[in-house]
Amino acid sequence: MGKKFKVYTKTGDDGTTGLVGGSRVKKYDFRLEAYGTIDELNASIGVLRSYDLPSDILDLLIQIQNKLFNIGSLLASDKKGEAFTAGLKITEENIKVLENAIDEFEKHLPELKGFVLPGGEIYVAQCHVARTVCRRAERRIVEFADTYPVQSEIVKYINRLSDFLFVLARKLAFDNNVNEVNWAKD
Repeated sequence: MGKKFKVYTKTGDDGTTGLVGGSRVKKYDFRLEAYGTIDELNASIGVLRSYDLPSDILDLLIQIQNKLFNIGSLLASDKKGEAFTAGLKITEENIKVLENAIDEFEKHLPELKGFVLPGGEIYVAQCHVARTVCRRAERRIVEFADTYPVQSEIVKYINRLSDFLFVLARKLAFDNNVNEVNWAKD
C-alpha cells in the first residue's frame, strides 16, 4: 500500500495553487477561473444525477462528467504537465455524442415557441442551472484561449454541452408532463 493522500497540503496558504506539471499561479489567475468553472459545472451535473432520472440519461451524464474532468485537467496543465494530460483529448466523436443526443431528444419535443423560463420541477431547473454554469465556463475558456493554446474541440464540446443541457431540460419536462413557461414580455 502506498503513502496515504492528504487532502490539505498547506501549499496554497500563500494564495497560489499548483498546476499539473508543477508551476504555481495565483488563485485568481484566469486559468483557474476556466478550470474552476468546469469543476463547478461538473458538480452541478452531479446534483442533476442525484434525481430519479432514466438510466440512459444518468449514463450519459456520467460520461459527460468524465469528459469534464479531462477538460479540467487539460486546462490545469502547464508545459511540463502536457506530457501527463496528452491522452485526455476531446474529440469530434465526443462532440457528436452530444449532437446525437440533442437530435434524438428533439425528435419527440414540441416546437420551441419562445424563450423558456427555467423551472417547473427541480430536476428541470437544475438542468438550467448547469446550462448557465456551462455558458460561463465557455466564456472563461475562450478568454483563457486568447493567451494560451486550448484544443478547439474543448470550446466546441462546452458549447454543445450547454445546448444539450437546454434540450435535456425540455425533454425531462416533456416526459414528465411539466408545463414549459415561456417568457412573456410585459
